[in-house]
Amino acid sequence: MPTSLSSQEITELTRKLNYGTWRFQKGWSPLHIVDAEGCFFIDGNGKRYLDFSSQLMCVNLGHKNSAVIESIAAQARALPYIAPGYATDVRAELSQLLLEVLPQGLEKFFFTTSGTDANEAAFKIARMFTGKTKIIARYRSYHGSTMASIAATGDPRRWPVEPAAKGQGVIFAPEVNCYNCPIKHTYPQCDIACADYLEHMIENESDVAAVLVEPVVGTNGVLVPPPEYLPRLRRICDRYGVLLIADEVMSGWGRTGEWFAVDNWKVTPDILVTAKGITSAYVPLGVCATTKRIADHFEDHIFAHGHTYEAHPMTLAPAIATIHEMRRLNLVARSRELGGYLGEKLQELKAKHPSIGDVRGIGLFWAIELVKNRTTKKPFNTMEDKITGKPLVVDKVAGEMAKAGVTVTSWISHFVIAPPLIIEKSEIDQGIAAFDQALAIADALVED
Repeated sequence: MPTSLSSQEITELTRKLNYGTWRFQKGWSPLHIVDAEGCFFIDGNGKRYLDFSSQLMCVNLGHKNSAVIESIAAQARALPYIAPGYATDVRAELSQLLLEVLPQGLEKFFFTTSGTDANEAAFKIARMFTGKTKIIARYRSYHGSTMASIAATGDPRRWPVEPAAKGQGVIFAPEVNCYNCPIKHTYPQCDIACADYLEHMIENESDVAAVLVEPVVGTNGVLVPPPEYLPRLRRICDRYGVLLIADEVMSGWGRTGEWFAVDNWKVTPDILVTAKGITSAYVPLGVCATTKRIADHFEDHIFAHGHTYEAHPMTLAPAIATIHEMRRLNLVARSRELGGYLGEKLQELKAKHPSIGDVRGIGLFWAIELVKNRTTKKPFNTMEDKITGKPLVVDKVAGEMAKAGVTVTSWISHFVIAPPLIIEKSEIDQGIAAFDQALAIADALVED
């Protein structure tokens, strides 16, 4: 809709009347965006930016995919809304498609409007099915912002809502982080001690309903597990009758070079939650998928969950179009191929810049970890710095990159590089060049 307001006025109104999320409000000056197409978006002054993190690791198809846009318009003309108690064409069609792309064995679906909602559904389902209450999550994790999902989140975004979060029945285990192991082991000599730790918790905690993991940790650093980890965790959960929940909100939909991250290790969880890339984020949609064994339980037990927008037709149609577009463009294989190229370029940056402690990733899902000292792995900033509002080195580097027309997600001590799956090598080169220049800021702060 055309507006007579200037770009500066729109920014000022947004800052005055809206909350900026996960931040101090003072000093927030959101960039006014007027257009986006492919791997780029454009601000109110006409400047183009390479979207090197797919916004919030979600615009997998890039901006303005015409097939997805048309699916939204067509569904609005056909049936914009009906309550979730009814069957619709798009609900049946998407459900059949999900059977084809999700890990084999996940056969019944609950549709939500976001990843956090999908996790809330997963926790309820796990507790109703098992009759148990505790969820084991991991310290470096993010599962959403509503009460149960934030309680299961291990990073500092949980801290402001405590102690209320502590009443949600979640306990925490160490994450997989072979670069900086939280239990001070070294892979492969450790024999996956972090999985054994989880088993020890299950043995010594009564009432464990499920273990919740991001198969590849997302916002908290793109932590890729060793190949033995998820298969062993699957066996541990089976041994103790505990459900395995895979949070694939960020790592799903081709991001890791497979349809879903668990496919890299041939593991099927009992419950898989996903969102973001399912519609390339054009409309809000999440899914909580379960096995038939879990689904059968609710034939004779009440399924005590639901909401107004569950299976909303306007959210389902673009998911169908997104799956078809991913297949047409062969984006899962493309993620594997270009992921190798991106990884090589990032490793070249590491060799050049002493502020880079680690580069890790899989598919088109990578992280650069900044350190003040490579030997000690001391970071420039900590979780406490984020909460207290201390300026972060990663934010300074990201700000310098934005001046060069490249945006990237930064979080405490690392960057998440997750461009649209349609990105070209020349565009990857553009992003790497911006990093190369901006990392001088961090290099200047490195300790000898």
